[in-house]
Amino acid sequence: MKARDVAVQGVLAGVALVAAFLVWQREPSRAPGEVTVEDAQASALDRIRYDDEARFVELFRDPQDRDTVWVRLGNKPAKPEAGPGTTDGGVARPGPGDAGTDAGALATVDTDAGTPASPAPVSPPRELRGNEVAQKLFARFAPLRAQRDLGVLDDTKLNEIGLAKTERGLTLTFDGTPMTFRLAAPASGWGAPYLQRTSDGHVFLLGPAQLTDLEAAASRLVDRRLHTFDVDGFDRVVITTGTTSRVFVASGKPPGAVQLSPVDAPATPDDFARNWHDRLWRLTPVDFLGRGEAPPGLAPTPAFRVEYQRGGKTVGELSMAKASDNSWYARTEFTPGWARMGGGLELLAEDAVKLTAPR
Repeated sequence: MKARDVAVQGVLAGVALVAAFLVWQREPSRAPGEVTVEDAQASALDRIRYDDEARFVELFRDPQDRDTVWVRLGNKPAKPEAGPGTTDGGVARPGPGDAGTDAGALATVDTDAGTPASPAPVSPPRELRGNEVAQKLFARFAPLRAQRDLGVLDDTKLNEIGLAKTERGLTLTFDGTPMTFRLAAPASGWGAPYLQRTSDGHVFLLGPAQLTDLEAAASRLVDRRLHTFDVDGFDRVVITTGTTSRVFVASGKPPGAVQLSPVDAPATPDDFARNWHDRLWRLTPVDFLGRGEAPPGLAPTPAFRVEYQRGGKTVGELSMAKASDNSWYARTEFTPGWARMGGGLELLAEDAVKLTAPR
């Protein structure tokens, strides 16, 4: 190649690098007419909270691992039914983003008796690990953008679009500072929701898909995996029941089943062990309990435990235990707590005992 050709190639390569750098540095493309509601970096966003009349959803970063997003799901006390002597004046409702309290929580006063009415008890909030959808959604709120800025509207217009008496709210916390908003759905029930910034009263038309995932957080934002590795991620399986364990050499490639052979006879596959593990591996959780949440009447010791190893190191584990309602629960190295697997797993537990019986 001639020297001139080499020089031309070098110039072209340099131009390509400069172009790539400029593309990487520029802001993401915006839709026509799109406006910025809160101009903040994604790295500054700590928490997203969505409130409606009956529940709340929070997405927040793990303080020890900023790349991990957690989902917090909670219900609010049911509103007491209006009765004799109870008026609207006896109900205090904090705003949707009221700091230090669950937005929308009610303090109800019986005007006849002069004493607060006790709300129905609600279950504690449940904290679950967020999935990839939750991580992407988290990034979409910083900076927060909307389709249009409608400006400051009068009371008549606010009432017309549903913002005057709404109980829906959004709170974004940036570097410890909360930014609160009020939300209202269009009267038609479909289309882009209205967003009012409480600091100055400005009303925006939010993107139609911006809140969909938050409204269906339990089904869309929770990571439902038991493990982060697949069948090719381990080379040994240790099955334990009580104080008895048995070790198997494992080999497999997704999406097939794992071949298991006794560690003292690695050339002799054990079909019974393979079929048992395949049934276990394909189980799907019915529900996930949050961090620190205990199943009802769970057995003090697991019915069986499976440890996964690779290169002599533990890469994962699974414990299976039965609760007092005859449901089975599993816990792994990845789940934040116990996961309900349903009932009917007695045969799996019985076969685990057979697998670990002394030979």
